Amino acid sequence: MNNRLYQNRLYALQLELVKLQRDLIKQKKRILVIFEGRDGAGKDGTIKCITEHLSPRETRVVSLGKPSDREQSTWYFQRYIAQLPAASELVLFNRSWYNRAGVEPVIGFCTPEEHREFLATVPRLEEMLTRSGIALFKYYLDIDRKEQKKRLTARRKDPLKQWKLSPVDEQAVQRWDDYTHARNEMFLKTHHAAGPWYIVKADDKRAARINLIANLLSRLDYPGKEVQVLEPDLNLVFAFDNIQFKNGQIAS
Repeated sequence: MNNRLYQNRLYALQLELVKLQRDLIKQKKRILVIFEGRDGAGKDGTIKCITEHLSPRETRVVSLGKPSDREQSTWYFQRYIAQLPAASELVLFNRSWYNRAGVEPVIGFCTPEEHREFLATVPRLEEMLTRSGIALFKYYLDIDRKEQKKRLTARRKDPLKQWKLSPVDEQAVQRWDDYTHARNEMFLKTHHAAGPWYIVKADDKRAARINLIANLLSRLDYPGKEVQVLEPDLNLVFAFDNIQFKNGQIAS
């Protein structure tokens, strides 16, 4: 996507986000958006585009670090529950409880039993959240192996992106197949009516940002909605279906 088209579309979508937030505040709604994806998939940049012109009082980005010793002794979901949106809030999880479906089992930060328990219980939790009135959206930013390697290499060379590097990143490329297996199992066991997964093809960062935001807005109702602005490319953002493992829509 060329820069001029990107900037024009992003501006139009950010105007729609402001309209959405105005209604969110007025109606005291609660929205939770979960962003998952491999290291280097573009979660940070996408979230920045969403929050850039929104009210910081009613917008929160949650990116939790390593749990403390105390947190490790509590119910797994407990520290995430504390971050859920209150009335009039938009909360964006930059990684989420789905760490237990991806990073943790691959790197060995949880036991196989804890992994299985998570996959069995998270759909029930999300059903409770939606029944309570929280609007839940789950996005997985999908990149291929070559693109991830390129981005992580660039990250190491850029002094302004050193903060993004972690020991886990070093294993991201080496353990690609393990992460793929964990991701596939996550989709199969945690894609449900109350919390469907949407896949965003993210090899082109600009196109990924535009299409994710357009998809999110298209799934919400608010006054003054410009429907013609919200036309995501259905080849770049789409609901999960297990046929995608075979037809190449999801990177393998």
